[in-house]
Amino acid sequence: MTIENKLSRRSFVLGGLSLTAALAGCTTNTPGGGPAPVPTRVSRPIVPPAQAELASMYGPVEDGGFSIPAIPFEQVDPRFYRQRVPDPTGEAPGTVVVDTPTRFLYVVEPGGTAMRYGVGIGRDGFSWQGEGVIHWRQAWPRWKPPNEMVARQPSLERYSIANGGMEPGLKNPLGARALYIFQNGQDTLYRLHGSPEWKSIGKAVSSGCVRLMNQDVIDLYDRVPYKARIVVRQ
Repeated sequence: MTIENKLSRRSFVLGGLSLTAALAGCTTNTPGGGPAPVPTRVSRPIVPPAQAELASMYGPVEDGGFSIPAIPFEQVDPRFYRQRVPDPTGEAPGTVVVDTPTRFLYVVEPGGTAMRYGVGIGRDGFSWQGEGVIHWRQAWPRWKPPNEMVARQPSLERYSIANGGMEPGLKNPLGARALYIFQNGQDTLYRLHGSPEWKSIGKAVSSGCVRLMNQDVIDLYDRVPYKARIVVRQ
């Protein structure tokens, strides 16, 4: 290689380095000196579930030794099918949001989406609102009505806390899963839970708790970890 060629190659390399340095000077840096982070956008399909998908989502389920029957989803208002939607809550990813007026529960996802479920909520006078954490999670829980409920309905005495509650099963009011809401370290006595009464979804019927179809609460349970933040809005 001639001296002229070597000089030309050296000039090209140095020129490239100068251009790179100049471009780097336009990069926004964090106080620590590194490049500013770019918000992550996660691409997820936002489309209503198809008929075949609904048949799978709400078909019969074998779980924990119990046979959960299929839900006749054709008889459920399509608004309350489990589905991914653009996040309307403005909350941080991982937050559970219950919007009681619309009868929807959201699990906020990264990237601007949320998984939405239809729910049944508490009757007027028994509903709860506020912010808390999912302090405990239980598959096929025992149902132990609080003493105040037993006082109103003496027939529930045999399922009282003192008597150990109702054993798990398809007729248990808490269904296949329960997530227990605490606030300031105290049990609020309100739950997110499954229910065999799929016709109650979208209505205000329960004594304060937020109920989902059993197939949906199983899906929810797998998405919501211990200590997740929860916001219940009226």
